Amino acid sequence: MKITFFGGAKEVTGSNYLIESGSARVLVDCGLLQGAYAEGNSNFEPFPYDPKKIDAVVVTHAHIDHIGMIPKLIRDGFRGKIYSTEPTRDLAEPLLLDAEKLLRDEATRRAVTPPYRPEDIDRALGLWESFHYHEHCEVNGMDFEFFDAGHVLGSSFLALRAEEKTIVFSGDLGNKEMLFIKDTDPICEADYILVESTYGGRIHADVERRTYILEDIIEDTAKRNGTLLIPAFSLERTQEMLFELNDLIENGRIQKIPVFVDSPLAIKLTEIYRSYAGDERYFNTQALSLKKSGDAIFEFPGLQFVSSNAESKKIDAVRGAKIIIAGSGMSQGGRVIFHEKKYLPGKENTILFIGYQGRGSLGRAIVDGSKKVTIFGEEVEVACAVKSIDGYSAHADQKKLLEWLSPARFSAKKIFVVQGEEDQAEKLAEKIRDELAVSVVIPSQGDTVVI
Repeated sequence: MKITFFGGAKEVTGSNYLIESGSARVLVDCGLLQGAYAEGNSNFEPFPYDPKKIDAVVVTHAHIDHIGMIPKLIRDGFRGKIYSTEPTRDLAEPLLLDAEKLLRDEATRRAVTPPYRPEDIDRALGLWESFHYHEHCEVNGMDFEFFDAGHVLGSSFLALRAEEKTIVFSGDLGNKEMLFIKDTDPICEADYILVESTYGGRIHADVERRTYILEDIIEDTAKRNGTLLIPAFSLERTQEMLFELNDLIENGRIQKIPVFVDSPLAIKLTEIYRSYAGDERYFNTQALSLKKSGDAIFEFPGLQFVSSNAESKKIDAVRGAKIIIAGSGMSQGGRVIFHEKKYLPGKENTILFIGYQGRGSLGRAIVDGSKKVTIFGEEVEVACAVKSIDGYSAHADQKKLLEWLSPARFSAKKIFVVQGEEDQAEKLAEKIRDELAVSVVIPSQGDTVVI
């Protein structure tokens, strides 16, 4: 059996692994490159393999850096099946349609052909089949089992069994004590493991502390009569923030102030979350109890969902303290850019980052302390308060990754550290060697290993 690392090697985004066993050729994920990694034309170049010869794609979860190139795969000749959990398939459609628009704009700027069109997304969804956790799909002698990764709604880690070997693909693993989705399943016995390392060298703040930090930031900004701007990924991070604000407001811990969700994509995804909110396969005990008590967990007094551009512009006219949650999470596009241009120069305002900021992104520049940034070709002063709470990350930190890997340390022959910037991958690899005493490899882009 062979594994080739065509993405997610010494980089966070673009997850794409080719597994070959006998005549079978299967991809685990087929994701878009984002942030600094996308500065070249990689998303617009041909695949390094023939899509017509791929039998299937098995998807870990719906984040665009794991599914964003599937329609291009279709456009270039793939006609096999696509497998994932049911929520992942539901979430994929709005996320892919949003990505297509962004890629089309980028293609126009670069004067190149877009990698795919909306009809390719429709064709992909027609090939997509869904499974529940602990169900199996079989592809030409390869058996894949889906386990709960506890990362976003429907996220999975995968156990591939073939040639009397078991390979586990972590996908993205969830943080400890996620607010409303269930915790990560224990790892099964495995001969080989591919583990993500987005936060491989970091330890997140605990849940209780992050809530107090959020409460303080809201109160401090409100006292200045300012705007709290939260760039947030439309999938999971926005829903987590709504869940947290619901608790703070309904329990009287913060004053009732207007909260705007200014993201058509986040609104669509929140509706999908609502459709699964009572499903014990995906939501944890706390969320299920709130649902049964009649609490609409993604609704609270003062919350307004903003769909149209006209409504978005009217937010500026709302005087006094307010909270704006808008995409994108790395400030690389979306409506948050317009709000940043307006609110970054105001000392009374706060910008709060609650997720990973990719190298080369506008969000990373602000987090790293830039006092001036360029937005729409104009220089914008960063005079507002800049805050970060990494405890809201949907990614496991180093401690959680090691705890998850630990039960497999006696069976694992080798662990491949992927989906992280090189420094984070190296820090996690060092910990694995020292604490778990397992052989570790940090693969490079295009590397092939025979197992």
